[in-house]
Amino acid sequence: MQLLIEKLHTELDGFDIYSLFKQNPDVILLDSARDEETLGRYSFMGINCFLTFKSKNGKCYKGGKEYKGDTFIELNKILKEYPIENNTYLPFVSGGIGYFSYDLARELEHLPNIAKEDIDVPHCYFNFYDNIIILDNYKNDAFISALGILKPQEDSIYDIKRQIQKGNKVTYEKVKKTTTKFTSCFEKNDYINTLSKVRTYIRSGDIYITNLSQRYSCTISQSAYEIYKNLRNINPAPFAAFMNFEGFNIICSSPERFLRIKDRMVETRPIKGTMPRGKDAAEDVENKYILINSEKDKAELLNVVDLERNDLSKVCKPNSVKVTELFKLEEYSTVFHLVSTVIGELKDKVESIECIKACFPGGSITGTPKIRSMEIIEELEPMRRNIYTGSLGYLGFDGNVDLNIIIRTILTQNDKAYFSVGGGITWDSKEKLEYDETLDKAKALMRVL
Repeated sequence: MQLLIEKLHTELDGFDIYSLFKQNPDVILLDSARDEETLGRYSFMGINCFLTFKSKNGKCYKGGKEYKGDTFIELNKILKEYPIENNTYLPFVSGGIGYFSYDLARELEHLPNIAKEDIDVPHCYFNFYDNIIILDNYKNDAFISALGILKPQEDSIYDIKRQIQKGNKVTYEKVKKTTTKFTSCFEKNDYINTLSKVRTYIRSGDIYITNLSQRYSCTISQSAYEIYKNLRNINPAPFAAFMNFEGFNIICSSPERFLRIKDRMVETRPIKGTMPRGKDAAEDVENKYILINSEKDKAELLNVVDLERNDLSKVCKPNSVKVTELFKLEEYSTVFHLVSTVIGELKDKVESIECIKACFPGGSITGTPKIRSMEIIEELEPMRRNIYTGSLGYLGFDGNVDLNIIIRTILTQNDKAYFSVGGGITWDSKEKLEYDETLDKAKALMRVL
């Protein structure tokens, strides 16, 4: 297909532009921030959806029709139906934006059926767009692409430009403190006792590391839009997103990349190791030092890096999988993290969907070995994870992909908000410290709720 891309002259950022179109159905914002030169360089907004694909439990929904099918095969069919050549430097110019929930893993592995599923949303949901608004936050450039499926290309670009020219910057107010009751699926002592069960599995040789999470819920009165507005203001993140779907919303401030595919090169960036931000600059320096020199956290990250190298080796050319960063420290508004980067080059006949399938879900939020860890997660966590620790992002018609790990994320449905926080449990884990780590990760989410 012939794609038209035109430059957009605007001083507005991604959220400013999203706010102009938020009443339009199916608009999604991928809202990168924090490090404009690297991870937070690009933001994208999908507008004028021409096709929606959803799936759950072996049933697929496309264009309003229900049928049986494999999620990954059906998505690949859609990507092949609208092939484009991307001759720009921009990583995403046309395709779909959406998510894969953690529970989609049931299409890939035989897992026990123990945890309670109390939130009903699709396991996979992607909208495919006639127009993408692309923001290069580093160069302060903006573009609009058009496929021309719903409306002639020049007409759709003109309409979008005209509406953006009328827009203004969004103003932010200080988050008001309210009394909100947060309910966890675990009592504190129950969570700590469950952590001990994970260590028992480690001692018996079942696993080396497993991620264990607890889910919080609360009643909300503000809109999902207002919650996201406040969250992006106090906790900017490189893999943030606001997704307004029919019947529910995803409010995401994730710091972690699951998979990026660009020009046949693949990258994953697992995070393992967390310390809270200090009360002042001196305590920040001390906490950084503790994390960088934590043998427990470095061993945890190294374990996951080996898993990711193994997953990528299934789909990448021999000897192309390399670790380019091993123990990099990154700082966010409430925590410090240790991060690694693993890259590889796809085999010649491997398509992007096959790569996602080989690596999903991410090893940093399951454990090693992955399948046994997922079985233990199903046994020990009382509620199904749903979207939490799945992945969201874009699937390009040119084969490019960028997906995050869905952490630091709120799902709203009706008048309720849900979010989960967890961490990797190893033999060296201290139960009380692991519990406290989940609360450190929850701070920004609790603050905006």
